[in-house]
Amino acid sequence: MDSDKLSTEEVIAYYKPELEKLAVYIPWLKAQKGKKTATIFKGEGVEKNSLTFPIYDGTLLGFVRTAQASKLIDRNYVYFYSRTGIRSQKEEWDFIQNATIKEMSDLWKIFSKYILKGMTKAGLWSEAVESGIFLELLLKMKDIIAFWGKLRKENERQG
Repeated sequence: MDSDKLSTEEVIAYYKPELEKLAVYIPWLKAQKGKKTATIFKGEGVEKNSLTFPIYDGTLLGFVRTAQASKLIDRNYVYFYSRTGIRSQKEEWDFIQNATIKEMSDLWKIFSKYILKGMTKAGLWSEAVESGIFLELLLKMKDIIAFWGKLRKENERQG
């Protein structure tokens, strides 16, 4: 759903419930920023050519499961990247910093990329926690909802 086609009230009503489910992980994401949240299992006595795989922190898996259950995960996030020309994590960070309520659906598309690609790319979820991109996305979306929700309430009191 594109936020630019919705009223402020509709954006808040649509995104806030899903964001609140994920916001409970913000303290954990803050504490884990810059830290590894996965280890690589290599096994005892396993040959060098054997498959290795990450073992994730339990809280990270809870966060990912909550995100995957969200109705806002967008499998078409790739179109956002082709439309905007964003190619690097730095460009994602710049986009996040400058996002407004109109880009709320685009913020979820960036979030979706990390959740969905992490299902097939080992370690991506952990990298997103370590780099702080999950945290930054949630904080930005929370700030947008809080700002516009507060502004709306003030207008209702004055009106």
